[in-house]
Amino acid sequence: MSTDSTEKEPKPASSQFGDQIPWKKRKAELKEKQKQWKKAKLIKQLEKQKLREAAESVKQEESPSKKGRAYTVSVALPGSVLDNAQSPELRTYLAGQIARACVVFNIDEIVVFDEQGEDVKSVEGEFKGVGKKGHACIQLARILQYIECPQYLRKWFFPMHKDLQYAGLLNPLDSPHHMRIDEESEYREGRVLNKPPKQGKGSLVNCGMRKDVRIDKQLQPDLRVTVKLNKTQNQENRLYKGVVVAPHVPRTEGGLYWGYTVRLASCLSSVFTESPYKEEYDLTVGTSERGSSVDQVTLAPFKHLLVVFGGLQGLEASLDADQNLDVTDPSVLFDLYLNTCPGQGSRTIRTEEAILISMAALRQKITAAFSDVSSSS
Repeated sequence: MSTDSTEKEPKPASSQFGDQIPWKKRKAELKEKQKQWKKAKLIKQLEKQKLREAAESVKQEESPSKKGRAYTVSVALPGSVLDNAQSPELRTYLAGQIARACVVFNIDEIVVFDEQGEDVKSVEGEFKGVGKKGHACIQLARILQYIECPQYLRKWFFPMHKDLQYAGLLNPLDSPHHMRIDEESEYREGRVLNKPPKQGKGSLVNCGMRKDVRIDKQLQPDLRVTVKLNKTQNQENRLYKGVVVAPHVPRTEGGLYWGYTVRLASCLSSVFTESPYKEEYDLTVGTSERGSSVDQVTLAPFKHLLVVFGGLQGLEASLDADQNLDVTDPSVLFDLYLNTCPGQGSRTIRTEEAILISMAALRQKITAAFSDVSSSS
């Protein structure tokens, strides 16, 4: 077999497959793309970390308000202040002014005491007429209770009554627990429905929403309860879910102002001796134009503050009418006896005005007392 000396050698790759692929260049491009991808991923991670840190800092800033308020502020005044109004309509409006003043300054308890010897301890009774002695304390307490109650519960707890015939004149309190039907909140006031609960399940509560709430306990119907709603709710379910909590929980844990309670006292001394708190009132303040100037006073931290206001003739008249007290000087009854409006231009300050003036003067002092505690701790 003969071989051709001019045997053709195989063609290079470039001639078979066209121009040679620039692998080095392609590899460099891939490396550059990978670098850019890693860089973008790192930037995203840093952005997420910044967002997490910002959210945590916001939580830390909000934590003092979320911690709630441990102390309470109570106000006491005689029911006879209503006798200063000349008609049933004005009596109702005056009671509404007192309620508004107390809500504006986050008052937790209003004590209505008797300085005319009526010895009332419940709201059973009714107003007898303008200019006639009797039941001013009861009427004031009933109106205060009515206006504090959320609107969607009033028809259940306050049937038609003569004391409430002019309730339409009352300005709304617009307190945090007076919620609209679609307003979202962690807490709500409700009424236990008269529906037999299923076996092993809690009662149903009307909380003023489009759906009733299933609570964790079986309670007596027609009770007013404070409900803490579950954070996650299945919107497809027929009912919402929640748990019953103590009325003070929105204040102590949620940092919300949750309205006031009303207490009737038969005399001035009963204001102190029948305190609803186990620790009683550890700081008491009396208000009078004969007291020391409020400007020079500093409040120490307290658990339960009580501020007492007199009627038309001051605390001296309330003291004289109390058979349980032998003292003649009202200042000895209080830790502080203050003139909250030094240099007043009018001879008299009405009680509804005194509440606004006094609580405005004490507000910063209360805040300062507890800010000092938080900063030192």
